[in-house]
Amino acid sequence: MAKVLVPLANGFEELEAISIVDVLRRGDVEVVTASIHDGFDVKGAHGISVKADALFTDVADAEYDAIVLPGGGEGTENLKNFDALYRRLRRQNNEHRLLCAVCAAPTVLVEAGVIDPGIHITCYPTCQMQLDRQWSPVPVVAEGNVITGQSPGSALLFALVVLQTLAGEKVAQKVARGMVTDVLV
Repeated sequence: MAKVLVPLANGFEELEAISIVDVLRRGDVEVVTASIHDGFDVKGAHGISVKADALFTDVADAEYDAIVLPGGGEGTENLKNFDALYRRLRRQNNEHRLLCAVCAAPTVLVEAGVIDPGIHITCYPTCQMQLDRQWSPVPVVAEGNVITGQSPGSALLFALVVLQTLAGEKVAQKVARGMVTDVLV
């Protein structure tokens, strides 16, 4: 069974975070949501609070097949200001494991220095100016060990692509069919 870490910071984009966790768990992927703050309660960008499974500092040293970052303006800035996340992302990259981010969060991967400048990524359109690389105006880009998503509107497709990469096409198709969506062909 694949294992995924989803760091949560105050101001996270709720649709993205919940889509990621929901889709991956439907595909029998073990997902650990981890608050980067001192407590388990994390407040989203639109006032929806969630209770994380763990504190980041307690689970960061475990092995993960993927680290998936939800976006959100304030949430992304909080992730950028959390040095322990940068260290964990660098370790993940050094181990050639999956790095995933959606909306504004691909800028965290860029600032952490974990994406080769030649790799194409996507992100929320207004964040493209913060990138030092090619930007693709498409919903999802998967290249090398990096998967990026554009926006809350692409969150379901992004999550299904992450699932497909971790668990295979058959599992992702089964989850997509069960959700009665055709976003994954």
